[in-house]
Amino acid sequence: MPSTWIVIRIDGCHFHSFSKDHEFVKPNDERALNLMNSCAVAVVTEFQDIVFSYGVSDECSFVLKKDSQLYQRRESDIASAIVSFFTSMYVMKWKYFFPRKELKYTPFFDGRAVCYPSSQILRDYLAWRQVDCHINNQYNTCFWELVKSGKSEREAQNVLKGTQTLEKMELLKQFGISDYNKLPVMFRQGSSAYWEKEDISLVEEKGAASNGKCQKKVILEHCNIIEPSFWNSHSNILGEKLDIL
Repeated sequence: MPSTWIVIRIDGCHFHSFSKDHEFVKPNDERALNLMNSCAVAVVTEFQDIVFSYGVSDECSFVLKKDSQLYQRRESDIASAIVSFFTSMYVMKWKYFFPRKELKYTPFFDGRAVCYPSSQILRDYLAWRQVDCHINNQYNTCFWELVKSGKSEREAQNVLKGTQTLEKMELLKQFGISDYNKLPVMFRQGSSAYWEKEDISLVEEKGAASNGKCQKKVILEHCNIIEPSFWNSHSNILGEKLDIL
């Protein structure tokens, strides 16, 4: 569909088993998350029509610019190219993030393409993924604290069944986590990667800046993408500023 935002979302397949077999730390393994982030940055760098990516756990969403003509906008070609490149990066980079742990078997990811007709709907999608990150992280943190305290996984599920945010906050306090917001921001907000222009100067032998140029680089941040302030301060991503009431 022309003049729409194409989003390629990739998800790990059978990643529960993969993380268990490779003994990932629960609820969040910083090494595994940083590996995913490194792969996401590699994808954004390789496919320069991608203007933004958002990742959490074993999933990542890649946003292509609205007028992208990558693979003539063919859904299957774009999705397969991005998911295969991401997977190959995951395998290649594994040893840098898990130097003492052998990759027992290769992971695999699925990928799908979705078109969003407006910037607002695209932002709503990304906000939904970040809200989901928060909900899942809060639940998983409670769940694994209960398991560490001696409860079975089924018992932990039963304790958490039907609980609301405030109840989970109180439960975390019992395990010494008095302020949920002090947990690592990557765990709570996920990871965003995007292009940003950087001013560089060519310096003469005397040390005086003689010329100024701009180059693009990929930035990785763990930030709030739900609020309009992020998109206004990075208006180059979607090419627009938002009205803030």
